[in-house]
Amino acid sequence: PDATAIYFPTKRRDAQGLLEYVQVSYRELDERSDRIAAGLHAIGIERGHRAALMVKPSPDLFALTFAMFKAGVVPVMIDPGLGIAGLKASIARAKPSAFIGIPAAHAARVVLGWGRATIQKLVSVGGLGLGGHTLARVEQLGAARLRAGERPTPTRGDEIAAILFTSGSTGPAKGVVYRHSTFVSQVAAIRDMFGIEPGEIDLPTFPLFALFDPALGMTTVLPDMDSTKPAQVIPANVIEPIQRFGVTTMFGSPALLDTVGRYGELHGTKLPSLRRVIAAGAPLPAPTIRRWHAMLDARADVFPPYGATESLPVACLPSRTIVGETWARTELGAGVCVGGPVPAIDVRIIRITDDPIPRWSSDLELPDGEIGEIAVRGPMVTEAYFDDEANTGKAKIFEGERVWHRMGDLGWRDDRGRIWFCGRKTHRVEPEQGAMMASVCVENVFDTHADVRRTALVGPRVGGRVTPALCVELEPGCTRAWSTIEAELRELAARHDRERGELELARIAHYLHYDDRRGFPVDIRHNAKIGRETLCAWAQTRL
Repeated sequence: PDATAIYFPTKRRDAQGLLEYVQVSYRELDERSDRIAAGLHAIGIERGHRAALMVKPSPDLFALTFAMFKAGVVPVMIDPGLGIAGLKASIARAKPSAFIGIPAAHAARVVLGWGRATIQKLVSVGGLGLGGHTLARVEQLGAARLRAGERPTPTRGDEIAAILFTSGSTGPAKGVVYRHSTFVSQVAAIRDMFGIEPGEIDLPTFPLFALFDPALGMTTVLPDMDSTKPAQVIPANVIEPIQRFGVTTMFGSPALLDTVGRYGELHGTKLPSLRRVIAAGAPLPAPTIRRWHAMLDARADVFPPYGATESLPVACLPSRTIVGETWARTELGAGVCVGGPVPAIDVRIIRITDDPIPRWSSDLELPDGEIGEIAVRGPMVTEAYFDDEANTGKAKIFEGERVWHRMGDLGWRDDRGRIWFCGRKTHRVEPEQGAMMASVCVENVFDTHADVRRTALVGPRVGGRVTPALCVELEPGCTRAWSTIEAELRELAARHDRERGELELARIAHYLHYDDRRGFPVDIRHNAKIGRETLCAWAQTRL
């Protein structure tokens, strides 16, 4: 109970220039969340009520989240990076009856009219309350209730625990319904997959993943960074706490790991305490993996688990296996191997269609080796989107009382039962002639070029026909002429077709240098998913 649960960075520095941290013990977190849980009931935020939760990564966020779980109040968590329109639409979809947030969030709520039709109860985390209750007052009321013996009834596994909104990277954000049993299954799967032991220390750079730490018995060290802009992290603000606290686990997006990895390579950084680095949000490039391997102990590894907000984790393959066994095939166009399914998950590859599939049948399945859509079933798989029958119908397949989730990803299964990720289904390019082209399969062939940082396959229309085009972002500092690089990429495509042929890369008619200094457009949450829809529209203007 007296072990540290959270180290939270302040803006102060001690005499040695080191950042000062606020410490919160497990006992303090448990007791404070008890008080808040009882206090929420005291002000009329009851079991089953939905409450928008807009609080920055902090001890307040931890205490509030676990208090809401204890009280049976459903937190609605929406990524602030969705923008004004996205936030308003998501809140309107979730219909919360309460709003718990920092003063800036309350000010935006008032000015922009968020949840005006449904929100009745307000809690301000910091500030003066803005017409509602302060969090401190909620705690006071809760403490009085606990002294009187009034404690919330424990929640059940089948009750809704939270509504987590997707990042909106491939369309409007959707509210994923999590039950308490879903979270319990996720915690067990994550613990078993990575061999996490109580007493370990985690540095999570994505707020929602930080909330798993107390359930796993880990100490959380919150980094000094803007979690909404992981690609722009100051590397020293990640490296310093890892070395200072002996961090054993770190979570980061591929964009953050790329930024820190390049810094570490330049400065010869070593991080011997780390046992595992967990990456999620997009496939992890081999150069980034190799940079991190150089910083880690030989027994440590980088793990890019495959999954989504709707189902996590699904599969995982250690990166030392990736670079040692599977990456050579990735560079030849096979896709990215994400490993075998975790024990509790059933994975099938089904035929590609954009239509809803109401009922499961065996004729949906494709044989090993054939690319289709990845579908999953298991205790970590969510059942629906909140108040969204249309998107639920597109993503879920019912088999009696069981539910399959369509990942929206293309992939195939090899003869060892491993899944290979080939890109998003919506990002496939289907020209008039030849087979469907899967984005990730094609792009990894061209990403082998020394001057290329990343590529994106898109399908703009030329003369009314879908025409494959490759958008290219070059490595920072590259000064070679684009005409020379383009010629080399075309020769790379021709050589691949001569030697292998199945991708038919000669169908790529246009190679377009994307020279915006900010790089490719990416998702707001992880800064790692390439915005191919935006790039396709840009390519359309160039042709």
